[in-house]
Amino acid sequence: MPLDPVQTLCDLVRIPSVNPMGRDVDGPEFFEHRVTDYLQALFTRLGLPWQRQTVEPRRDNIVARLDGAKPPKAGGTVLMLEAHQDTVPIDGMTIDPFAAEARDGRIYGRGACDIKGGMAAMLSAVSRLAEERPPAMPTILVVCTVNEEQGFTGAKAISQLWSDGESIFPRPPDAAIVAEPTSLDVVVAHKGCVRWECRIRGRAVHSSRPELGDNAIYKMARVLAVLERYQREVAPTLGEHARCGRPSLSVGTIAGGLSVNTVPDECTIKIDRRLLPDEDPRVAMKHVVEYLAHDTSIDFPVEHDDPFLPSHGLPDRHNIALGEQLRTTANEIAPGRSLVGVPYGTDASTFQAAGVPSVVFGPGSIDQAHTCDEWIETAQLHTAAEVLYRFASKFAAP
Repeated sequence: MPLDPVQTLCDLVRIPSVNPMGRDVDGPEFFEHRVTDYLQALFTRLGLPWQRQTVEPRRDNIVARLDGAKPPKAGGTVLMLEAHQDTVPIDGMTIDPFAAEARDGRIYGRGACDIKGGMAAMLSAVSRLAEERPPAMPTILVVCTVNEEQGFTGAKAISQLWSDGESIFPRPPDAAIVAEPTSLDVVVAHKGCVRWECRIRGRAVHSSRPELGDNAIYKMARVLAVLERYQREVAPTLGEHARCGRPSLSVGTIAGGLSVNTVPDECTIKIDRRLLPDEDPRVAMKHVVEYLAHDTSIDFPVEHDDPFLPSHGLPDRHNIALGEQLRTTANEIAPGRSLVGVPYGTDASTFQAAGVPSVVFGPGSIDQAHTCDEWIETAQLHTAAEVLYRFASKFAAP
């Protein structure tokens, strides 16, 4: 019997796989290893060969292979289906994050939408393919990666496997479908991102004599004003993509000071610059750094660390044919599907940069991802599983 996508999703949600997002934390909910163990047992039960790839401690990619009707060495097609195992943290959630509560045609829980729902749809489709063995089925690689939410390191490691003659990959895939909540549309373009830390130094003194010190927070306030102006006046002039819109900049965190009665000697912020699909992350960062350096209101040193996340976007030059194939299949079941661009990043850009045409597809809406009461509609789970089954049962490289 093929896997039920709803039951599979509930199983996955009940297994915590929280990405610590760079924080120095630990506990039973963190890291992906429990989900990886579940997937290993599932692939074994389905009779699929699998391989684990350690990326970091307690963080393994896992890949399973379903052999197609025609071996890749004889010219058969190879299709990769990929979903990440990690979720964002559970801080501030208003529901039990791991209960997988079912009500009103929805499944609630952390990861239900992003992206265990998409993973469940893929697993359901592959289990049906393994059972039915359609005569035109390609070889399928089911790839479940780690650390998508904080750096895409799992996806970057996967590309090493298909160049390794000893791995489960027979050769590089002809195409990849990456699971994300796209509301069953097909994403063929998305933005990239570069993130880095910016630091201001000051001099600490007792707060009763602030004139003897140098307040790093006050100085950072001037930097923030310039960055806000950059977002408002400069970023919109740097180009536009028909599907993804314009680039942007935001400051997501600020930290500084030891106590309220001490003038702070340091203040740091983390900057997020969203890129057009073809922008270079380091060039984009350099533009911001130089803009700050040339502003006359900033008459003190501003330190910039190397980016902790330089990620290219997904251009739509090499994947339109693949996208049209998947959209055609999706329209058979859920009419009205479109080829779209999105402002967020995915693993697809990593795979396409490595030479594999890649698109993004899955159940659920990005509006429900990362929310305090994250959920996904069960109807979309079933639809996505059917789309993936039909597409993979007869896929031929465009």
